[in-house]
Amino acid sequence: SSLGYADTEIGPWHSRRPTVDISRTRTLVLKMVMTAGLALLTTSLIMLATIVVLGMDAPHAGLLWVFSYCATTTVGLGVQAINAAFGSLGQLVSMFVFIAFALPSSGATVPLEAVPGFYRFLGAFEPMRQLAAGVRSILYFDARADAGLGRGWLMIAVGFVVALAFGFAATRYYDRRGLHRMVPQPV
Repeated sequence: SSLGYADTEIGPWHSRRPTVDISRTRTLVLKMVMTAGLALLTTSLIMLATIVVLGMDAPHAGLLWVFSYCATTTVGLGVQAINAAFGSLGQLVSMFVFIAFALPSSGATVPLEAVPGFYRFLGAFEPMRQLAAGVRSILYFDARADAGLGRGWLMIAVGFVVALAFGFAATRYYDRRGLHRMVPQPV
């Protein structure tokens, strides 16, 4: 809404800013930078709430914070890339990729042996499983790489690269084809 492509509605208040002439690629960069900044804030607040306020035992609190920040940022970049490629439909696609398919295939609350084969298959590459294993390794297994932390870092790196490549490929394609956003003209 800051770029003028959507309305801002807060309760009874409604506003629309003038449209900013900006490419889809530049918009994606802006959204990704904002995502990384907000991930910094949210990760810090969650660590503060769980470790300081609730008293969670975290012997490797610094490593847990770095891992959580990198994971949050990577998933956020993935969501922004999907949204850039699919538009409004991207929110639904992201919900399935990062929530509906990820939670049952993560093995974090229900062991993979107790879920249908489809979710066991997804567990091999869905990011939530590797992230849960990384956090489990940091909290309970002295942050050992062979206890899931190494694979967690690997999947964060792969996810980061895939999110950037997919997002920039989609936006550059749209920009080169001249598929600019349609801005309604006032009547």
